[in-house]
Amino acid sequence: MAYFIIKILLSGIIIAAVSEIAKRSPAFGALVVSLPLVSLLGILWLWRDTRDIERIAGHAEATFWYVLPSLPMFLVMPAMLRAGVGFWLSLGASCALTVVLYFITAWALSKFGINL
Repeated sequence: MAYFIIKILLSGIIIAAVSEIAKRSPAFGALVVSLPLVSLLGILWLWRDTRDIERIAGHAEATFWYVLPSLPMFLVMPAMLRAGVGFWLSLGASCALTVVLYFITAWALSKFGINL
């Protein structure tokens, strides 16, 4: 149970730190967020919990494929905000787009034998 609490606290600290950094410097906050900290933590926790090389390799590869369809969100949302669309609608539409793109990506990759 202590291990689980440590994972929660460390993850929460990273999120809180990023939000504080972004308040002071949006660009530096974006740089920190763009670092694959969550992915690295996930890989570290997975290694500690399983020591399963194939599972970690599969996780890292799937992460790569899922990052690609998430990238348009970071262009669509600011475009919508700058066009005067409200924050919540911009966020929701960007998230919805990302979900749709996840499904399209998984479907397209399955045609090439890559199953996510």
